[in-house]
Amino acid sequence: MAGRALILVENLSVPFDRRVWQESTALRDAGWEVHVICPMGANRDTEPEAVIDGVRIHRYPLRPATGGPVGYLREYGLALLHTYRLARKVGPVEVVHACNPPDLLFLVARMLKRRGARFVFDQHDLVPELYLSRFGRGEDFLYRLVLRLERLTYRAADVVIATNESYRRAALTRGGKKPDEVFVVRSAPVVERFHQVPPEEALKQGKPHLLCYLGVMGPQDGVDYALRSLALLRDEIGRSDWHAVFVGAGDTFDAMVALSHELGLSDMVEFTGRIPDEDLLRYLSTADVCLAPDPYNPLNDVSTMNKIMEYMAMSRPIVSFDLREARVSAGDAAVYAPPNDESEFAKLIALLLDDPEERRRMGEIGQARVSGPLSWENSRAALLAAYDAAVS
Repeated sequence: MAGRALILVENLSVPFDRRVWQESTALRDAGWEVHVICPMGANRDTEPEAVIDGVRIHRYPLRPATGGPVGYLREYGLALLHTYRLARKVGPVEVVHACNPPDLLFLVARMLKRRGARFVFDQHDLVPELYLSRFGRGEDFLYRLVLRLERLTYRAADVVIATNESYRRAALTRGGKKPDEVFVVRSAPVVERFHQVPPEEALKQGKPHLLCYLGVMGPQDGVDYALRSLALLRDEIGRSDWHAVFVGAGDTFDAMVALSHELGLSDMVEFTGRIPDEDLLRYLSTADVCLAPDPYNPLNDVSTMNKIMEYMAMSRPIVSFDLREARVSAGDAAVYAPPNDESEFAKLIALLLDDPEERRRMGEIGQARVSGPLSWENSRAALLAAYDAAVS
């Protein structure tokens, strides 16, 4: 049964949020009338109303949080008010589909449930682990509060969508959900978007090798670990036969540029900010090794990293820290340094730079994984099964 679905997301604008956009278009193709409520982007997705490829998007202005936990409470409170206002404007729906963070959107979902909607909770992040990892304040009052909000969200949900088996386990244990109420919909790249283009030697800035990082640059994303590893690659291992490019932006972008200067890497490291897809493909098609420097913390250990999936879609070998879900995603497409060990991370980069045949083999393994068992087609089927369970 298809009807009207309303997707709520606060973390990113749409269609920039690739996971939400893939879910939206998959539901549209299955016959659903899809509405999305989300914030406006800073330099993109700025129209209050838009219809893109048949998906109706309703956006609100929102300033990103600053100033620690209090800043996030302010951001989330404003987002909740805007979401409530726009949900009333959209009107009755068969399914309300809330994507976290934050674990506050269940309040809007409960309003819509009273009008007959079913609630699908799409858990993008384990917010209690996110709080522990981002703020380092331990299990204080705010931690207990976010844990309580997560439990209330689970309780209100008719169906939970988890991004991997670790998240599914959380929904079953601390969420108390039944196994047939939790569906794993892995974040997976659309393989057609990630395709090889001819490598460009000029991107290596005159060096034999190109290293590439792709992703958000926030406090928990490990760009600082990558930069310190590159300094060790140069200073301890004696390798300067590489140029590194960091693609992406985020809260710590300026701090990471400053750190590269402090480490004396200015002439070896390039920061592009966010770039168009066609430029991203040029860098990834030229890269010899891709970096996944997410450090071990309570959130990263159990989270699926989009960068890893995208590296594999481009047949690139990966150096990662040894995290539980990183291994589940990459398997033998990556080599793994002990968690947060920058010296070993640097040594693994050097080993791969010296072994082009191993790089080729790892790239083929990764590409086969995202085209097969980890493909978006499998995730799409799981998403539609979750909706069938919600409305049955």
